[in-house]
Amino acid sequence: MNYKKVSRYVILGILFFLPVTFLLFLYPATHNYTPLDIVNESVLDLDAFHADSNEDIVLKDHITVLSFLGENPMNKTTTALNLKELVYDKFKGFKRFQIVVVMPEGTEGDVKLLKSEISSYEDLRFWHFVFGKPSDIKRLYFSLNSKEDLASDLSTDNVYIVDKDLNQRGRLDDRTDREIEKEEKAYGLSGYDCIEVSEIKNKMSDDLRILFTEYRQKRKGEFNSDTRRADDLLGKDKN
Repeated sequence: MNYKKVSRYVILGILFFLPVTFLLFLYPATHNYTPLDIVNESVLDLDAFHADSNEDIVLKDHITVLSFLGENPMNKTTTALNLKELVYDKFKGFKRFQIVVVMPEGTEGDVKLLKSEISSYEDLRFWHFVFGKPSDIKRLYFSLNSKEDLASDLSTDNVYIVDKDLNQRGRLDDRTDREIEKEEKAYGLSGYDCIEVSEIKNKMSDDLRILFTEYRQKRKGEFNSDTRRADDLLGKDKN
């Protein structure tokens, strides 16, 4: 009888402590994730732009997805809809999150049409359109790390993540596991193609979640991992 009782207690103890032990192993992993890389510093703020409302829209102290829809925004409806459905609708509840669409002056009427196309009577409080001169749009865009230029109409299907400190975030090494195994040359990801649904759903969504986790841990005083800079990938000597 005593043997049976001991066996029973041992089994119950194992059933109780095994999940706890598993959680303890998982706990450090949640605090040692790889933060989202800084691929570029000193992105220009929006001092040269004015909003389509009375709000003062800035990038500083916000987590921003920055978009450029150009002189003919209705031609970029697919880009805008993907941005709303796959990014805005998912993250609009996060603190200090916003989408900012940079537009040339004179497109205000087209922007109203685009808003009616994408809003569906939903809340767009954290989605802003700002307007500026072509030269200011190019200057802002050139302050980003991008692999391609703006189109002649000042548009691109790529969107960019800018953090609260005006740093552009992305991936210094976007290779797949297979490419890493083959030791292929590293390449980065600085902008996310809004036409490629898989890129937005898989890569950009994951990257934004990582960035929100970073800031949440900073608020709690738990963040202690240095984010890599673009110079690290280039192998530049900083001494």
